[in-house]
Amino acid sequence: MDDHRNSSFFRQSHHPRWPQSSAGKRQRKQKAKKPDGSLCPVSSTPVLRSCSWWGNCFLLPLVMLSYLPCEAWGTTFKIAIVGPWACDPMYSKALPDLAAQLAMSRINKDPDLNKGYWYDYTLINEDCSSSKALARFAELEGYGSALLGPANPGYCTAAALLAKNWNKGILSWACLKADMDEGMYSTFLRPLPLSSRVLFSVLRFFRWAHVGIITAENDMWEATGHELAASLRALGLPVGVVVTMEMNKEGPRRALKTIRETDRVRVVIMCMHSVLIGGEEQYQLLTTALDMRMIDRGYIFIPYDTLLYSLPYKNVNYPILTNDTKLRRAYDGVLTITMDQGEQNFYEAFSAAQESYDIRTRFCFSWQVSPFFGTIYNMLYYTAKAAEQSRVASGGRWVSGDTLVKNDGGFEFNGFNQRISAGTDGEGMQARYAVLDSDGSGSSLHRTHALEASHTYGKYGGLKYLGKSIHFAGASPSTDSNCWFSPYVPCSGGEKAKILVPHTFYYPTKIILTLDDLVFINTTLSRRVNMHHENLNLFLGLFLDTGIFGIVTEHCTRGSLEDLLNNEEMRLDWMFKSSLLLDLIRGMKYLHNRGIIHGRLKSRNCVVDGRFVLKVTDYGFSEIINCQNIILEDTTPEDQFWTAPEILRDPKLKKMGMFAADVYSFSIIMQEVISRCAPFCMLDMPPEEIIDKVRSPPPLCRPTVSVDEAPLEVIQIMKQAWSEEPDKRPTFEEIFRQFKNVNKGKKTNIIDSMLRMLEQYSSNLEDLIRERTEELEVERQKTDALLAQMLPKSVALALKTGKPVKPEHFSDVTLYFSDIVGFTTISALSEPIEVVDLLNDLYILFDGIIAIHDVYKVETIGDAYMVASGVPNRNGNRHAAEMANMSLDILHCIGTFQMRHMPDVKVKIRIGLHSGPVVAGVVGLKMPRYCLFGDTVNTASRMESTGLPYRIHVNQSTVDVLNSLKLGYKIDGRGRTELKGKGVEETYWLVGRDGFNKPLPVPPDLTPGQDKQYRALLVTVFKLKKFKWSFKKANQREIISLCLILNHV
Repeated sequence: MDDHRNSSFFRQSHHPRWPQSSAGKRQRKQKAKKPDGSLCPVSSTPVLRSCSWWGNCFLLPLVMLSYLPCEAWGTTFKIAIVGPWACDPMYSKALPDLAAQLAMSRINKDPDLNKGYWYDYTLINEDCSSSKALARFAELEGYGSALLGPANPGYCTAAALLAKNWNKGILSWACLKADMDEGMYSTFLRPLPLSSRVLFSVLRFFRWAHVGIITAENDMWEATGHELAASLRALGLPVGVVVTMEMNKEGPRRALKTIRETDRVRVVIMCMHSVLIGGEEQYQLLTTALDMRMIDRGYIFIPYDTLLYSLPYKNVNYPILTNDTKLRRAYDGVLTITMDQGEQNFYEAFSAAQESYDIRTRFCFSWQVSPFFGTIYNMLYYTAKAAEQSRVASGGRWVSGDTLVKNDGGFEFNGFNQRISAGTDGEGMQARYAVLDSDGSGSSLHRTHALEASHTYGKYGGLKYLGKSIHFAGASPSTDSNCWFSPYVPCSGGEKAKILVPHTFYYPTKIILTLDDLVFINTTLSRRVNMHHENLNLFLGLFLDTGIFGIVTEHCTRGSLEDLLNNEEMRLDWMFKSSLLLDLIRGMKYLHNRGIIHGRLKSRNCVVDGRFVLKVTDYGFSEIINCQNIILEDTTPEDQFWTAPEILRDPKLKKMGMFAADVYSFSIIMQEVISRCAPFCMLDMPPEEIIDKVRSPPPLCRPTVSVDEAPLEVIQIMKQAWSEEPDKRPTFEEIFRQFKNVNKGKKTNIIDSMLRMLEQYSSNLEDLIRERTEELEVERQKTDALLAQMLPKSVALALKTGKPVKPEHFSDVTLYFSDIVGFTTISALSEPIEVVDLLNDLYILFDGIIAIHDVYKVETIGDAYMVASGVPNRNGNRHAAEMANMSLDILHCIGTFQMRHMPDVKVKIRIGLHSGPVVAGVVGLKMPRYCLFGDTVNTASRMESTGLPYRIHVNQSTVDVLNSLKLGYKIDGRGRTELKGKGVEETYWLVGRDGFNKPLPVPPDLTPGQDKQYRALLVTVFKLKKFKWSFKKANQREIISLCLILNHV
């Protein structure tokens, strides 16, 4: 237990709030000799140090407190950072202690993060031996609220299970298993994008499916290579070989020879430290590949470790490429995939932090530090952001492991030198990636492709070409079929396969092979090869190739019976269902007549070919399974739905199978086909309870099927087949005869059934098209109505048909202008929403009036309202009468109009009319407007602006037209009025019409310009309403002003 307390295991706990003496700082600075001879301080002082007895007594309570769980510290959220900081020199160059100090300093100053926890860290050394590292990891339960690490994929899943048991969040960049976000690892969260998915996106873009992996000779990198291969294989890629390179003179050559002898492999992933940051293994490997002419022959080498950090490439020259010609030529065959940088590369960001004294180190140059420094910083910041989001979402409760993993994500933050985002649905941290290349002659790298942060999870998107091609030292690698990168397309025409009996034959990927791809070694291997029946899936044998074992069978394009039943678009009538069931009966009857027990009959291993013929597959494997001592267990209760109750009670019977058990499985498939749902779907019970009831009756637990879903005789056959006593179940020979009697000797013709289905589908399609057409017509009418309200119907029709709308001249029209008196004052003394309500109420009133007159609303600008008659529809000389009638109706309604927010204040408007010629046309492409142009528009506007409240100001031209109509319009002379831009003209007031009996508001006796007093009244009244004015509080000037105006009003 004391082993993990030394300096090689538990290094330092840092808390920014704890003051540190200068003596302590001097003790913590140790000189670490760099490979190049430079000196760089590394903080590695252990927590427990020798000191005086007084210091021991004083520190004893603190040491005891440190053993309390994290929750006992109050609001301190401590992150334990686990990595090979001491045993791996490349990881130590990342200065993890310095990176953590910088991250914690900025996190605790971040206003978005300092509302809940104070964040702290603990640096823990991980052993480079997997077994020792796992043993030490098991003792870390009390060292942090969350665990960042480990760096060794070899025990990463075991560490995740330990963290789950402790209910601590674990964030490891080394866990390469693709399905770590499932329930088995409920406290695991990815602090970096899954590197295998990033690699898969790059390989998919270039269509390089066949890859090999070379690892360095230590536990961590060997585990990385094998876990990466497994992860890529789970994504569908045929990873050929994983080779460990021994660190001796012939080690690189032997590893590369193995790669060269592996068929079709032209892409090599190097699991070792990059040569650009000092990796010696990669240097030996690349220079040896150059000597073996592999660089010139089109082999591509991809470094793995650069996926874990942001390798600088902008404004950076690498001295190792400048000074070593051989390495520079070899690096031309390297394609580097790394986290993209922001405006600054890592070295620039590190130097900037030094200059701002955020990083207090005097002797280290930025190029001496590994860019993994920035990754540590980013992962800590991401953990803090996720913890704060989880804390807020949980209502301030303590953030445990399962709470941390369930954070919503979706946030963004500034990383050390790039923008970092968090994916949703447990996708973890996301960052933009770049593909870097060199030209073999320079010492710098340039970016050729990019993978956006949101595309790293692999759900959508892919690599993006940035306009600069990759420079291949030799010929570019050959491309592979796209089928390797699609989970929906099986690969056809693969490699030659050997037919033999392997030790196991389970593999999750299905690959289609043609007969040309198979070499039969022994066709008399089993009697199964000689069995040919229309309802049995043709068994070809077993194949072994590149370490992969599988079953070779005939491919059926329709998939399994389960897939067909779950396809809701496929309509199945009883004829179709009975045909499928009869095919199943024929196939099982053929097997049982030859003494073969299926043993695992389910709807999943009944396949349907392109002619909708059902075929039984996965039959006759019991002998192979038994002789190889393979134990196949149903992993979930749902997989046991087809298992007979006697086998559930005695699993030993499953080893050889029973004929009666196959009949029971058939009865459950009958229920699936008849009800077209999963087994026991009608029972509202969990699967575990159903299996327990089937295993231990009474009561008898079986599915329930309605008599309306199938003929009664078929339901009786099904019930007999699932009888509790095996002896009472009919054989397939008996089931076949009973089924034929149900059809009364008729052959179930699936073609006739399909033709009837096509006719019904055609009829349904016609009804659907008719219904959709009617809905489309309703929506079109709505669109036309809306367009007609915005533009004249003739103009809207022309625009819809794509015809140009030419400007049109109208020789005689009448225009109407009106505005609100004192609107500026009302707006200044009202809230914006009150002004909008006022105009909306007023214009709705006006719109209702113009709807009963032959007029066209041109536009509204603020409180100005413009209407025209005689345009766009010509109406002879009735335009003046239509406009005069509309003006009288508007004036009548305005007399009773009230503002919602000030009902005591009357709204007064001025109206001006003028008749004359105009030109009309559509202006603009976006939001087109139907506009009027001409001197008539200007004159009508002047008639309104020179008018008076509650008055209809009419020009001589309009009066002449009205008098010619002889409709009894009452017109009073106003006298000569000066119109701006027109001079002095004779104008008139329209005051009524014969037969118009609606009351009109009495206009005030005001002359132009005197309406300023009305505005003063408005101001005073608003003060009365807004400030609850009383005569006691009013000054003398306000009272006199109010009295004078009220006399006029």
